[in-house]
Amino acid sequence: MLSLEISSSCFNQETKLLAFEPSRKDMDEVEEKSKEVINVTTEKLPVDEVLQLVISPLCGAVSLFVGTTRNNFEGRKVISLEYEAYLPMAENEVKKICTVFHGLGLVPPSEASIISAVSSAHRAASLEAVSYAIDTLKAKLPIWQKEIYEESSSWKGNRVLWGIQQ
Repeated sequence: MLSLEISSSCFNQETKLLAFEPSRKDMDEVEEKSKEVINVTTEKLPVDEVLQLVISPLCGAVSLFVGTTRNNFEGRKVISLEYEAYLPMAENEVKKICTVFHGLGLVPPSEASIISAVSSAHRAASLEAVSYAIDTLKAKLPIWQKEIYEESSSWKGNRVLWGIQQ
């Protein structure tokens, strides 16, 4: 299992900051608990654990995106998805994204293959941030997905990463 703790921000400098300045005491409590975490693993993704990583007393909203494997694609029954990654490149890209867990290996239907969690003072910023994190991950992370059907399998390229219109 690959697990990275990072301290960089998930957004560039143009991102809007909080409209108020939390007290130093509040910030110390949050800093002791939270760190941005990236985890790329072959183990089942722990949704509840990821949620606990981003809950903060300073925040009134938590947005959680859990991508799961569908059991069908274009009329074909999907048995599982299989993910592979070029880990050195993935590590460099994933450091730029907020709390994200991504599965590797076989992921059966209804099981989580990706989790992104973000907390913020209010829901709009939290929802925007989790959407940004997933879009950025899909565009930049070198992880490949193979759909495995009952009768065959098919690699699905990262259309965004390779500049193909969807």
